[in-house]
Amino acid sequence: MSGLLNVGARALMANQVALQTAGHNISNVNVAGYSRQKVVLDPVQGQFTGGGYIGKGVSVTTVLREHDELLTRQAAAAQSMQASDAVRAQRLMQLQNIFSGGTQGLGAAINDMLNSLGDVVTSPTDITARTVSLTRMDEVAARMRSSAQQLQELGYAVDQQLASDMDHVNTLARNVAAVNEQIASARGNGQTPNDLLDQRDQLIRELNQYVQTTQIPADDGTMGIFVGGSQALVLGNKAATLAVRESQLFPGSAQRALYFTPPGGMPIEMSTDLLGGGEVTGLMRFANTDLSDAGNLLGRMALAIGATLNRQQALGLTLDGAQGQPLFSVPASMPGYSSNMATQGQVSFSDPAAFAASDYEVRFTSAAPPGGVVVRLSDGKSTTVPDFNAVPPPEIDGLRFQFTTPGVVGERVLFKPFFSAASSVQALVKSPRDLAAANPVNARMGTSNTGTLQLAGLQASGPALTLPPNGDPATPPTFAGGIELRFTGPGSYDIVNQGSAPPITVATGQSYVPGQPITIDGWTITLQGTPHAGDTVSVGNALDPQYGDWYTRDAGNAKALMNLRDARLFDESSMADGYASLMAQVGTRTQSALYAAKVSASIADDLEASRTAVSGVNLDEEAAKLIQYQQAYQASAKVLQVAQNIFDNLISIVGR
Repeated sequence: MSGLLNVGARALMANQVALQTAGHNISNVNVAGYSRQKVVLDPVQGQFTGGGYIGKGVSVTTVLREHDELLTRQAAAAQSMQASDAVRAQRLMQLQNIFSGGTQGLGAAINDMLNSLGDVVTSPTDITARTVSLTRMDEVAARMRSSAQQLQELGYAVDQQLASDMDHVNTLARNVAAVNEQIASARGNGQTPNDLLDQRDQLIRELNQYVQTTQIPADDGTMGIFVGGSQALVLGNKAATLAVRESQLFPGSAQRALYFTPPGGMPIEMSTDLLGGGEVTGLMRFANTDLSDAGNLLGRMALAIGATLNRQQALGLTLDGAQGQPLFSVPASMPGYSSNMATQGQVSFSDPAAFAASDYEVRFTSAAPPGGVVVRLSDGKSTTVPDFNAVPPPEIDGLRFQFTTPGVVGERVLFKPFFSAASSVQALVKSPRDLAAANPVNARMGTSNTGTLQLAGLQASGPALTLPPNGDPATPPTFAGGIELRFTGPGSYDIVNQGSAPPITVATGQSYVPGQPITIDGWTITLQGTPHAGDTVSVGNALDPQYGDWYTRDAGNAKALMNLRDARLFDESSMADGYASLMAQVGTRTQSALYAAKVSASIADDLEASRTAVSGVNLDEEAAKLIQYQQAYQASAKVLQVAQNIFDNLISIVGR
C-alpha cells in the first residue's frame, strides 16, 4: 500500500519539476543568453520480491542545461570580429563624408583657385581678377582647415567612445568575477547552477563585443578570461582593468594604446596586433591607421600645394616690382616623437613631388656614426641611413631627417610629417598688387632679325626647391645687364654677356631646336621658327630701365602658376586631380570595410543561429511538453487518488 503511495508521490513531484522547468523555459524565452533546460528523470531501483523486481517510481536526477561550449565560444569570437568590423566601417563612412565632392568640396575650391589665374593671365593689371584669385586661395586654405578640424572632431568622438567602452569592459569584468565567486560557492552542493552559468556566458559575450577574450575553465567552476593572448582580465573572483591612453612608446604622437592593469599592479602597454576583434580594437585601428592615413593625405596635399605655389610665387614680380612673397603659410618642419626625451629630431620638407602620405619611423642601429633605417610605415619600405649627422641631411621621399641629438642603439623615433599640416594653413597674400604675376626676366627680338624667330615662352625656373618651403630665398639670378642669344646659323647660337664692356661671349656653338626650351641661369626661354645668322634675342632683368614698366603688363609667372594644375604631385596625380585621388583612396577603404563588416556579420549570424538551435527556447516545443507533463501530472495524481481509495476501503473493512 505504501509502495503505491510512494510511486504516485514520486511521479507527482517529478512531473511537477518538469512542468516548472518548462514554465521556466517559457518565461525566459526573451532573456538574452538563456539556455534551455530539461529535467533528467531516472527510475528508482526496483524492490526484489519472489515474483521479481517491483518498480518504485521515478526520481529527478538533475536539471540539465542545453549548451554547446564550442558553439558558444565560436559565436562569441565571431560576434567580436563583427563588432570590430562594424564600428570601423561606421567611422570610415563618417570619414568619407568629410572628403565630399561637389561644389562645396575641397577639390572644387582647388580647381576654382587654379582656374581663376586664367583671368590674371588674360589681364595682369586687372585688380578685380587678382582679388578673385586671392579670394580663391583663401577659400582653399579655409576648406583645408575645416577638413582638418573635422578630422580632429572625429578623433575626439572616437576617444570618447573608447573611454565609454573601457567603462563597460571594466564593469563587465567585475561582474564576471562576482558571478565566478557565486558559481564556485554553488558548485559545492554537487549540482550545476545553470542560470548562473548562463549569466556568466552572457557577460562574456557582452565583453567580447568590446574586446575579444579567451576563456579557460578552472577546476572550481570559475572561468579565467584573458585578453591579448595572455593577460588575465578575470581570474577567479579578481578582475583587472583596461584603459586606452596615449602610447608611451611615442609620447606626444597621439597614438592610442591599450593598457592592462592587474590587481595591485602597474599598467602594461599591450600590442594592438594581439587584440583580435571587438569594438575597442576596431576603434583603435580606425584612430591609429585610417584616421592617421586620412590626415596624412590631407596634410600632404596642403604642404605640396602650398610649397609648390609659394616657390613659383617667389620667382615672380608683383605690380610694384617686388619679389613675390609666400601665398600660403605651411610648416617648415615637424618634430619626432620618442620615449627618450633626450633624443631630438625633426623632419623638414624638400621636394613636394616626392611626398608619400605616410608616417615614418627611424630605428637606430649604430652609435658612431649614428646610423639606422628609416621605415615608411604605409608600406614597410626601409631605407638604410649610414649617418644621420651627414651634411646635407639624408633625404627620403622629399623629406630631410635631421637630429640635433641622435638616439641610442635600439631606440625608435616616430615622425608624422603630414598629419597636422593642414590644420594651420593660411592664405598670406591679402593685397591684389602683391600677387607675383610677372616674370622677373624679359625678352625681345633683335630689330634687325631676318629669320622667323618668335618668342613662344619665357619663365623663371629658379633653383630646385630649398628650405623653407614658404619660398625660395631670391629671384633667379641673371647676368648683370642681361644676355644675348646670337645665332650663328639656323641650328646654333652663342651666349653673350651684355653687361660687360665690351660684351663677352661666355658660350659658343650651342644647339638650337625650335620649340625646345633653353635654360640659362635660373630662367627658361622657348623659341619657335628658324633664325638666320646674325639674328639675336636679348634676355634681361624685367626691372631693367630699358624695359620700362612692361613687367606690370606681363603675366608669365601667373601662367606658370596656372600651369601647376598639371604638375605631378600626388602619386602621379596632378595638382588638379589630387583631391579626386584622395577621395578614391578613402572611398576604396570604406567600401572594403563595409564588405568586411557584411561578411563578418553573416558569419556571426550563422554561428549564433547554430548556438540558438542548441540552446534556444522553442515555444511550440515547450507548449507540447506542458501538455505532456500536465497529463503525466494528472495521471500521477490519479495514482495517489486510487491509493487513497484503496487505503480508505481497507480502513473501513478493518473497522467493522
